Amino acid sequence: MAPSKRSNKAAKGQQTPKQPPKPKGPAIVRDAVALSKLIEAIGETPGGKRSLSRLARTCKAFTEPALDVLWRELDSIVPIVGLFPGHLLKKTRRPGLGFSQAPKDEDWQTIINYSQRIRKITYDENASNVSPAIFPILDECRPMLYILPQLQELTWKVETHAALERCTIFLNPSLQSINLEVGAKLPKLNDFLADMSSRTKLKGFTFVSPTSLPDSFTELLIRQDALEKVVLVAPGALAPGIGRWVASLPELKHLQLDLTGRSPIAVEGFFDELRLRSGDATPSSVGSRDSGVFSGEEFDFTEIRKSALRLTGDLPPKGSFVSLKKISLTGEVANIAVFVKHLESDLVHLDLCIEDPPDKADWQDLCEMICDRFDTTLQSIRITATPSSKFADLVRSTSRAEPPTARLSLEKFAGLRKLLRFEVDLPESVVFYPNDIKALAKACPNVEIVRLCPLARFPLPHSPKITLEDLVPLISGCRRLNTLAVVCNAGGGSEKLLNSQHASSKSLLRLHFGHSWANDPLQISIFLSHLAPGLELLKFFQEKTRPGYIETHAKAWQTVSEILPHLQKVRESEKSFIELPLPELELPDTCDKGIDATPQTRSFGVSAQVQTEEEGIQFSPELVSCGVEAMIETCEMSIDATPQVQEIAIEAKPVTVSTAVSAMVQAEDPFHKATPTSLPPTVYIISSLLSFLTFAYRFTTFPFAYTSRLVQLLLGRSKIENRQTQETVEQPKSPVVGEFLVNGHGSTLEDDDSIPLETLPVRQ
Repeated sequence: MAPSKRSNKAAKGQQTPKQPPKPKGPAIVRDAVALSKLIEAIGETPGGKRSLSRLARTCKAFTEPALDVLWRELDSIVPIVGLFPGHLLKKTRRPGLGFSQAPKDEDWQTIINYSQRIRKITYDENASNVSPAIFPILDECRPMLYILPQLQELTWKVETHAALERCTIFLNPSLQSINLEVGAKLPKLNDFLADMSSRTKLKGFTFVSPTSLPDSFTELLIRQDALEKVVLVAPGALAPGIGRWVASLPELKHLQLDLTGRSPIAVEGFFDELRLRSGDATPSSVGSRDSGVFSGEEFDFTEIRKSALRLTGDLPPKGSFVSLKKISLTGEVANIAVFVKHLESDLVHLDLCIEDPPDKADWQDLCEMICDRFDTTLQSIRITATPSSKFADLVRSTSRAEPPTARLSLEKFAGLRKLLRFEVDLPESVVFYPNDIKALAKACPNVEIVRLCPLARFPLPHSPKITLEDLVPLISGCRRLNTLAVVCNAGGGSEKLLNSQHASSKSLLRLHFGHSWANDPLQISIFLSHLAPGLELLKFFQEKTRPGYIETHAKAWQTVSEILPHLQKVRESEKSFIELPLPELELPDTCDKGIDATPQTRSFGVSAQVQTEEEGIQFSPELVSCGVEAMIETCEMSIDATPQVQEIAIEAKPVTVSTAVSAMVQAEDPFHKATPTSLPPTVYIISSLLSFLTFAYRFTTFPFAYTSRLVQLLLGRSKIENRQTQETVEQPKSPVVGEFLVNGHGSTLEDDDSIPLETLPVRQ
């Protein structure tokens, strides 16, 4: 049965996708990390920059990593100026002479491309290889804010204030370290430090000057609280204020100070202000200046008390620099011992630059102090000489040379289990003895690199005190030793050492013998092939123009370097024979025999008592106190609570009753005046009642209507009098005794003369 079209399509869909093509070329080119490591290793070799320049011009794969290494560190700004087009420079082959015309924006394109590679740059005013007129042009014509945006370390060596100001164009936010070397006292140094501190956030700061530090040095650098490395080589660097500022840096890892020419009391003054409220105000305290006597002119007893307690060992130390890992000190051994005594941090690296030769007692005290305080943390020790001590080394290269006699004893070193690197490079103390090698091998069993004055010279007839056999305890005892540099009197090894397997070290790869002596090249080669069968590099001084060159020994070492590789191959082949399986041998004829093999036994008892130890563990839980702030959110609201008011008018009309009473009296003589007769009692009662009501109404409304009622009453009375006069004259009627209109006012009024009630006030 033929397969369907659908099944054919499914089969095609199940085909594996095509794999991308593998990159071509060697593996070292494909791996970017391995390639960068290789380029860096080439750059560190003699003539490495020239080799990298050739690689960058030869192979495209090497161009970018080679340019990164070549432009990463510059010892001058001349290469940067040389990137401008040639027509802008006064001399193309000498860019440091300056510009003939100002560059434009398009002329900066090459500098912008290369500026991303520069990480470190150095400027030295005394070199005089850069014209001062270059800096103003760079500052005015730059097309971007920062000329070197990726710059991390800046080294500036100046003598004048104008040269110091040129540094500002290279200050950018990415800058991590500034090394400032000032040769003279500058008047505006404080302004520069304030500007630098406000524009950067540094991790390393170096200040080297023969003049004293500014008075406000700590205030100017108060913003730099992230410093990890501080180098102060200037007078005033041991002031108590400087010590307090350095100790307050929380991230400080590396500290370098110069203790040359200072007294031990001045060195201790560096730690005086580290502990506040130490009780120095009391007369009984060590640091108090009060003698306990009430006097206007008191004597300062501080130094006397400190000196007395220092002699007895009762002076309390001041702990400081807890996070410090590396320290570099320069000066006398006694001052270094005083400074190290106050440190309570776990030092990892110790770099000492001492006056050579040191005092024997002070050196032994320093060695014991180092081993006692940093035995569990110290990983490297480096001991060099001050510039003043190297003068003797220069004299030794002349005809007035004297044999070296100073010895740097290593017998006091002990218990440095973590030490990996031990280096000594001194011009005078170059004499070592076999006991020093044994003590070093016992004290540092895990050491990897040992250098014991490899540049030392021993003119005839004085020879080195160490032989090649004396190095066996160090080579066999330190199983991680890979680099050894020492000057010795080499010779053949004894038969016992050649037959000893423990005298051979597989880890030893590099040997540097310097100006060592060599007697028998063949015996030395045989012994070295046994001591270091995996040796890769044998170095010695063979330059004829080098001071201390002895032609006989140089030729002997040259012979050793030629013979040694062949002997190593012979030893490797001999070792390979041991690993081959043995051939099968024919078994001889055998016969059976019986042997009484009853073992003899003995019974004995062993008292096994378990040794117990009691240990107490102090357990203290870590407590964290937390506070919760509970605040009630409130809001303010206003409510209009104005009551609603309505005005209501009530018409109050009192009910009035009008009563008229007619009283007529018969008159005998019309021309005589009518005399009223007496009225009935009912009329009087009604009149009295009305008068009472009228009085009550008046009493309630008197304050409001007194005036109006008075006017109305007067008007009413005048009308009544006029009316009576008219009636008397016109119509002689029967005499009317009286007619009363009783109303609210008790007056006799007509209807037209009544007072409207709307005008009366109504009390609610």
